[in-house]
Amino acid sequence: MRPVLPPWSGTLAAKAAAFITVMCCALAALLGVLVHVQVTNQTVGQARDQALQRLTQATERYEAGDTLRRDTGVDPPELPGELRDLAVAGDRGTMVAEREGRPTMWAAGPVDGERALAVAVDYSQQARTIEGLDRAILWSSGLAIGATLLVGAFAVTRVTRRLHTTALVARRISAGDLDARVNDPRTGLRRGLRTGLRRDPRTNPRTDPPTDLRAGPRTKAGPQDEVAAVAAALDSMAASLQGKLLAEQRFTADVAHELRTPLTGLHAAAELLPPGRPTELVRDRVAALRTLTEDLLEISRLDTGRERVELDTEQLGPLAERAVRAAGNGTEVRVVRDVAVETDRRRLERVLGNLVANAHKHGRGPVVLTVDGPVVTVRDHGDGFPEYLVAHGPQRFRTEGGTRGHGLGLTIARGQAEVLGARLEFANAPEGGAVATLKLAAE
Repeated sequence: MRPVLPPWSGTLAAKAAAFITVMCCALAALLGVLVHVQVTNQTVGQARDQALQRLTQATERYEAGDTLRRDTGVDPPELPGELRDLAVAGDRGTMVAEREGRPTMWAAGPVDGERALAVAVDYSQQARTIEGLDRAILWSSGLAIGATLLVGAFAVTRVTRRLHTTALVARRISAGDLDARVNDPRTGLRRGLRTGLRRDPRTNPRTDPPTDLRAGPRTKAGPQDEVAAVAAALDSMAASLQGKLLAEQRFTADVAHELRTPLTGLHAAAELLPPGRPTELVRDRVAALRTLTEDLLEISRLDTGRERVELDTEQLGPLAERAVRAAGNGTEVRVVRDVAVETDRRRLERVLGNLVANAHKHGRGPVVLTVDGPVVTVRDHGDGFPEYLVAHGPQRFRTEGGTRGHGLGLTIARGQAEVLGARLEFANAPEGGAVATLKLAAE
């Protein structure tokens, strides 16, 4: 199910909406000014021509001694002063001004030397036409901006929703969910991806034909855009990572299974050797190889995701004490607050045992295990965890500073904690030393 976002939930949508609004307003203002200027010039020009034509006729009647019309007069008191001065100076001109509360187009020209003959033409209809045009421009611009904004917001929201889905899938992949896919409908080819990550490698013989994780049923889709290209690249990257991870898991399981049988025979043969220092060295190395092999097998089982827990109610304090006694390495146990937890005792003891063993092996004493409610911490007083481990968690077959070990103890502890539904965190104490914190669910 794809997430549904509100139209303005993302900054990209808000910026796009603001950009569309500004551009629409600028375009509407530009077109409105152009139309206003064009129509106003045309309307004023027609009124001016009419007024000058009537001024010419009035001048002829005045010079012929005929009676002037009611809207024509010599030096009328309503005539604007600027236009009177222009006419007295010997020029003809026009001006729009108020006359008896109505807009009027005045035209004036010289007569009798220092006098002005003026004609007043009613300009009310033209003024109403221009005002109506301005209102129509404002209303139409508002409607156009609103419609464009809605359409643009809808289009941008669809894009941002797809980007949000892609980002969400990317975060799921970075968190370890390599089954996550975008499956954008606009990718050129939609591929049905086969994961296979939940299959036990022991049930998949190496004689099976190899599975191409990037292959699968392909269906034609619409034209591919930029967002779809990103989604397709992310899906392809996830499929490639998934394939490499599955190959690594199969290789680990196969190596562990192949080594288990000869190591069992080697262990039996070592037990038959005569006592002595060489025999002790052989038995020690065989035991180390057997431990490594068992760790690899345990990791391969955890990788398949098919581990099942056997839940029971346990008191956390006594359980932690048993785990420390089984490790036999002198760890101090502090029970601040004991609680009952529903957990798999064997797996929890495995987690605590690995944390304590790692603290003694790679840190320095004293090592303290503290139970405070459903939270268990294991702390040493050594140099602390490496930076990569604090930032990204334990990584198999990686250790720092030339320390001995294969880096599987903490990997197994984290895997078993995930099976239990607990959270295992790694940090360094401000005053020095490594701190591993296991957070369980209290009953």
